Amino acid sequence: MDEYTDLEALSQVALNEMARVRPVLDKIADKWTILILTVICPKPSRFNEIKRRLDGITHKALADALKRLERNGLVTRTVLPTQPVGVEYAITPLGHSLREPFEALCSWAAVNGDKVEAATLRYDNMGNGH
Repeated sequence: MDEYTDLEALSQVALNEMARVRPVLDKIADKWTILILTVICPKPSRFNEIKRRLDGITHKALADALKRLERNGLVTRTVLPTQPVGVEYAITPLGHSLREPFEALCSWAAVNGDKVEAATLRYDNMGNGH
């Protein structure tokens, strides 16, 4: 019974904080943020290197995501004095603070991906595609 009470209390706290939490989650919980930050976490990277490592991201999607991450204080953009001029992206301390929760999410996805896929197939095969 205590577990249910604890979960109910945690849920209530989350709901009470929703006005503050939701805008932040909207900024970090999109399709590419976790993957981009994972790529640049170990070392700063140039645009094309990030793009190569993120198979499937378009040039525009990566450019937009990097601008958004820079705007939100998660990434820095440094113009390099090279010919031609290069740009390097690095994770900020704020972005780095997301490492632990993102690693937990990635681990969960690796462990449970097959279960999610199996549930999706079961649902679809039962004709539940409203």
